[in-house]
Amino acid sequence: MEHRLTWKEATRRALYGAEGFYRRPEGPAGHFRTSVHASPLFARALADLAAAAGLAAVVDVGAGRGELLVALRRIAPHLELIGVDVADRPEALPPSIAWGPEVPEGGDALLVANEWLDNVPADVAQVDEHGVPRLVEVDVRTGREELGAAVHGDDARWLDRWWPLLGAEPGARAEIGTTRDAAWARAIERLGRGVAVAIDYGHLGGERPPYGSLTGYRQGRQVPPVPDGTCDVTCHVAMDAVAAAGEAAGARGTVLTTQRRALRALGVDGRRPPYELARTDPARYLAGLRDAGEAGELTASGGLGDFHWLAQGVGMDVPIALR
Repeated sequence: MEHRLTWKEATRRALYGAEGFYRRPEGPAGHFRTSVHASPLFARALADLAAAAGLAAVVDVGAGRGELLVALRRIAPHLELIGVDVADRPEALPPSIAWGPEVPEGGDALLVANEWLDNVPADVAQVDEHGVPRLVEVDVRTGREELGAAVHGDDARWLDRWWPLLGAEPGARAEIGTTRDAAWARAIERLGRGVAVAIDYGHLGGERPPYGSLTGYRQGRQVPPVPDGTCDVTCHVAMDAVAAAGEAAGARGTVLTTQRRALRALGVDGRRPPYELARTDPARYLAGLRDAGEAGELTASGGLGDFHWLAQGVGMDVPIALR
């Protein structure tokens, strides 16, 4: 086995290889908390979005252990639910929920990709002492990096358009988004009709992190990104580039917003119930307090509320609630 690889290949092996991180029995929930784990209000909002779009199916891309699908089954049992993931079908998943390695072709659905694109492996470029962007190679055993070949071809064109490094100081870095763009475009192309929503931590042009965002997570803690299969390896998503790739694949009506705005538009506002309800209906008051706390976590500044939502229509418009 080679020990020094580009970050794209090293991440692919570390996350999705035969003994990769995403094939571990504990699943992603054993290492980090997503909106799905934070509250069923997240699933409720997506069920309401599907209803607003008139869609009777939900496809969850990067479905993990099926947590979102199970929550949707409880909330909206009429929905057809399909999980898409490289991992095998979870043993405890209800038989009514379909599972496979790729988005079904030609279906009508709300397609949800919650924290999927950040785990699509991407190469890393770094500016050398001569001002040339070069691919970063990493030792998969230690995480030690060295500069490899100059970036060229489609990757160089992507950098020029979306994350220019020309004139940047030595050491400046960028994560090359060609693989994320291609993955999203393929999902759009396979969806027959519906709304596709990508939810992720990311950035837009003019606010790219100057030294990139590559990092690792293990058991709820941020750790150095060593691609040895023992931790998640992730980096933020260039959401405007992904949006353009979706449009090139036939999507329309692009909406780029934050999770805070999107969830509030879908009714997750975090308002506390009126105090008088504590006297007239204590159980409802306590449930309202719980929902307010969970909504607060889902929409918090500096946390889940800052996630980007990219919504695009395929053969239809994005529901007005998100526009």
